[in-house]
Amino acid sequence: METLISFFKALSDPNRLRIVGLLAHRPHSVEELAMVLDLKAPTVSHHTKKLVGAGLVQGQVDGHYHVYSLRLDQMQATARQLLNKASIQELAEEGTDAYDRKVLAAFLDDEGRVVSIPMKRKKFDVLLRHALRLFDDAQEWTEREVNRRLKPLTQDVASFRRGFIDHGYMVRDPAGASYRRVVTPGSSPS
Repeated sequence: METLISFFKALSDPNRLRIVGLLAHRPHSVEELAMVLDLKAPTVSHHTKKLVGAGLVQGQVDGHYHVYSLRLDQMQATARQLLNKASIQELAEEGTDAYDRKVLAAFLDDEGRVVSIPMKRKKFDVLLRHALRLFDDAQEWTEREVNRRLKPLTQDVASFRRGFIDHGYMVRDPAGASYRRVVTPGSSPS
């Protein structure tokens, strides 16, 4: 997560983007960049320091000048690493504790589908909380709608519906016609 934030922060400033664009053509000194960008040299130094910190630019001393060049290979490698499917999926799990991540890795396939339902209640609870993200809008759902939302996650929608009720995440109306998420202190208002 920190690498991703650093990467995008470094590229989030228009002047830094312009510096990257100029360095893509050829290496430049701070003074050259300042002149082209119509900025003061200390301002350019500040921006290049951020780009160096993110690993996108490298600097070297050439006589009395600091000359910067783009690390295009590093930029491309970082982008590939940060923007692959697994890395993006991990962003959603950033707030998830280590135990939950371990359980999800064990019981979900590469596409996020449940491969089996754990026998231990604690592990099944992790899967239920993961599935509960499909029901973050505040409303009531028919059993058919609950099934429709769960189907991309698991073939065993009945176990998850029962699990939501048994674990206290949802309540079912007495007639069994609709399900509603239970709101607990600190949970989302759904």
